[in-house]
Formats: sequence, C-alpha cells, structure tokens
Amino acid sequence: MILFHLSHTDLDGYACQYLSNKYFSKDEKFFYNANYGAEVKTALKQIPLKIQDYPNDEILFLISDLNLTFSQSKTLDEEIKSLQEKSYKITLQVLDHHISGEDSAKAYPWYFLDISRCAAKICLDYFLEKNTKQGKKLEKLTKLISTVNAADIWLEDEKENFEFGKVCMSVIVRCNEINPRLFPDENRKMKFWLLKKAKKFLDKKDANILFDNKIHKLKKIYLKNKKGDDTLDNLSAKNLVGLLGAKKETLSVSYKNHKGLMTYCLGNISIPANAFLKENDDYDFFIDVSYKGTISLRADSKLDVCLLASKLANGGGHKNAAGGKFDDFDTPASYEEARIFLQKKLDEIKD
Repeated sequence: MILFHLSHTDLDGYACQYLSNKYFSKDEKFFYNANYGAEVKTALKQIPLKIQDYPNDEILFLISDLNLTFSQSKTLDEEIKSLQEKSYKITLQVLDHHISGEDSAKAYPWYFLDISRCAAKICLDYFLEKNTKQGKKLEKLTKLISTVNAADIWLEDEKENFEFGKVCMSVIVRCNEINPRLFPDENRKMKFWLLKKAKKFLDKKDANILFDNKIHKLKKIYLKNKKGDDTLDNLSAKNLVGLLGAKKETLSVSYKNHKGLMTYCLGNISIPANAFLKENDDYDFFIDVSYKGTISLRADSKLDVCLLASKLANGGGHKNAAGGKFDDFDTPASYEEARIFLQKKLDEIKD
C-alpha cells in the first residue's frame, strides 16, 4: 500500500498523520501539510501528479482536517476517476469535522464528515474499525487523541484532557526549530517525536504542567548532535546549517556571477546565514523572503548586499547585512514558487 496523506498544519492535522504513520509503519508513505486556501489548492495539484508514478500499486489518498470547497471536491473527484479509468488502484478518503464541508460530504461518498469529533479522533476510529493488527496497536494512543479532541473542539469540561491538549497544541504550533517550509519532512518527524514523548506524561499528576516544563529540554535532546550540549538557538542553527548544506543545490539562486542560497519564511537569519556562508565558500550571499515579501540578506564580504538590496527591493543596510521589501509580492503557496519569483527579480537587475 502506498499512502498519500494530506492534512492540516495544526495539532489536529499532525495528530492525524501521527496515527497514519504508525498504522502504515511498513508501507511507503508521502505526507503533505497545508493551511487553507492556496496551499490546499497547490497540494491537490501536486499529489495526483505524484500518484501517477505508482500505476501498479494499491494507493490510499487520505485527506484529514481540511474542508475542501465544493469546487475542489468536484475537481478532485474527476481527477481520481480519470486515474481509476486508467487502472490506477486508488482509494480516496476525506476525514473531516468542519461544517463548511457539508456540501461536499452530501455529494461524494468518499467525503466523511462528523462535526462532533476532531479529525484525529475520526482518524483513530477509522483505523480501529478496520480491526487489523495495525489498527489494534493504535488503541494505546486513545488517551493522547482524547486530549487532542478536547483541545481542538474546545471541551473545557474535560479539564485534564483539555489542559494537556492545549500544551500539545502549543508544542506543535511552536515547533519551528526545523523550518516547515524548507524541510517539511524533517519538521514533521520532530513533531511526531514530541507527540510520542507527550504520551509518556499522560498518567502523571499535573501532566500538563510537567510536559510544559520539559518542552525546552526535549527539543534540545532531539536537536543535540555529537558535539554535545548548547543553547536551543545554537543547536537549531547547527541543525539548520546541516540541512541547508544537504539541500543547497535545490535552494540556490544567482545574481550575475554570485551564488546565493534562498530560504522562505525562515525569520531571524543572522546565526544560520553566517554559519552557512562560513561552511560553504562557494556561496556569496544568503537571502530569506517572508510571507509579506520582506527580504533579509547576509554576506561574508564577497558581495555588497546593501547595494543588492537597494537594486532588488528598494532596501538598504550594511555591506554584509541588509533588507528590503518587494512591492509586487503575491504570497506564493510553495517554496519553489517563491524561488522562481526571486530569481526573476535578480535576473532583471540592471547595472
């Protein structure tokens, strides 16, 4: 079985994937996460294209914690039926709990809707109902998913579950030490690990407080390398530099004869940018683009990024640290769309 699982970007969405990852532990799996709007639209284009690489396999295309518009559901139904007519063995299943998905649920049998449970609870019950060995293993996660359910649909009367679920919600939202835009698989893996650790606190008194107190240490444990302990910021930066180095060719941009590395929505780049440039002599500048089109540039004396920022986005700053903002930036739904936009801008710069 090949699993393609698209889910939301909050606790509920990642908890759904935590379950499917365990259920399909020995199968080939592809995970995608999207927020509403353009990101869902992009994912619904990408996944059917990727599915076409598996003409001879049983495929489950699972969508959880995302309400599709009726138009999206109609288009997806047509695409999947087209593939099925070409002998692709695809099962499409949406597990949703948003009332806004009601029209789609009424029209399509593959769209399951239940507004009384969070999506992770629906996923858990979906797998348990299959009565397989894999499904039975997930029974151990019932208590954890109950906390997700209490926090996601705001069941304040379930005080212990509600309070613990709120901590889990915060953990997932703030798990950005590994950038989810650049490294979604690595970020998701860390979130799965933190949910696994959360489960160990559930039977303790004041579990929510104990888990909350441990979050910082747990993150450091996950990111710690063979060189030993350090601050969380430094451990994150070292980890990031390693990931950037491994993926640098797909993250590269160019300006005249200068080679640069572009990140998207990384935020504070001072530490990782300088560390990356020191470890990669063939790169002359580092640039991060935000959702709003603001840019941050760093260099290591090989390029005047203040001058580049002024030409690129009416910016300024210092020779090795500068910034600016694009006036015509329409927030891209993916890193690659943002990189294409930036490279076009760099190519258009005139002396």
